[in-house]
Amino acid sequence: MDLGISGKRAIVCASSKGLGLGCARALAEAGVDLVMNARGADALRASAADIRDSFGVDVVEFVGDITDEGARAELLSTCADPDILVTNAGGPPPGLWSDWSREDFLKALDANMLTPIALMTAILPQMIDKGWGRVVNITSQSVKSPIPVLGLSNAARAGLTGYVAGTARQVAPQGVIINNLLPGIHDTDRADALDKGVAAEKGITQDQARANRASTIPARRYGTPAEFGATCAFMCSQHAGFMVGQNILLDGGAVNATL
Repeated sequence: MDLGISGKRAIVCASSKGLGLGCARALAEAGVDLVMNARGADALRASAADIRDSFGVDVVEFVGDITDEGARAELLSTCADPDILVTNAGGPPPGLWSDWSREDFLKALDANMLTPIALMTAILPQMIDKGWGRVVNITSQSVKSPIPVLGLSNAARAGLTGYVAGTARQVAPQGVIINNLLPGIHDTDRADALDKGVAAEKGITQDQARANRASTIPARRYGTPAEFGATCAFMCSQHAGFMVGQNILLDGGAVNATL
């Protein structure tokens, strides 16, 4: 399918690996030029080079912590007028409700709620002026089905979801489409870290922890960054103009709900 976005430009946050990289690759395959962001220079350089070689699109690398106000301003000066924005940030650490302080919640909110909002606030006016734009926020299945040990993520991402619900409907008349993409467990470093924690807690191997988790997913496997990226690219395409303010689960059926 021709997604109709060849020649457009996208900012993809946290895109040197994992789900962000999956999104960057899928957009590049559709002919989108990229500004790729990550904190680690080496991984970002390697991923950007691979995308250039594979798809022949223009790729600008921006190394920096997107949660930092100064880094955000520098990123936006690098690409002040993107057609597409994909927000993404690693989730806060797991734990128990009794573990978290006010500072822990502020860090989670800054990374997983306030940073995406700040990026949208900066970029939406230009999209409105052009009469076209796409924003996809990578959140989590936890906004549909909270995960007890991920209370920091549950709270911050649910806040972003509420913000998007109203904002998406305000900018849709101007051709700007905002949606959220909700991953379940995918084959990424984040999944490895969670499995490692479970393995240590239960005294089993990491492979066994992974197999146990996979057995709870109706698809009986973890998702892949490639299929996640393909879904993101469709949500950024010309064909997604009637999809407004939605929360699209990509979790292998893990959330057991009718609606």
